[in-house]
Amino acid sequence: MERASEQITREVTSWPGVEAGPGRRGEFAFRVGGREIGHLHGDHAAHFGFPRDVGAQLREAGRVGPHPVNPHSTKMAARRIEGDDDVAEVIALMRLNYDRVA
Repeated sequence: MERASEQITREVTSWPGVEAGPGRRGEFAFRVGGREIGHLHGDHAAHFGFPRDVGAQLREAGRVGPHPVNPHSTKMAARRIEGDDDVAEVIALMRLNYDRVA
């Protein structure tokens, strides 16, 4: 059975222009044209950066939670990965950023 990070990586790297690899802080980052659309911490968490208004809407909808480094910022967001629904949501959130920057 594929791990969460493998499922997410397989899908997100299938999109045109997405590059993936290790980041500077031990994360596994996904980039388009040098801009990060999100990153994974193993199989248990995904982190994102969004415009403030988008991040606030996603947080209100319960799709993301506060980022552990800066919990008060609506620009930074986190999503726990505990099951298939979370994997699908992480992919959807990456797609949201992909569509914004690609």
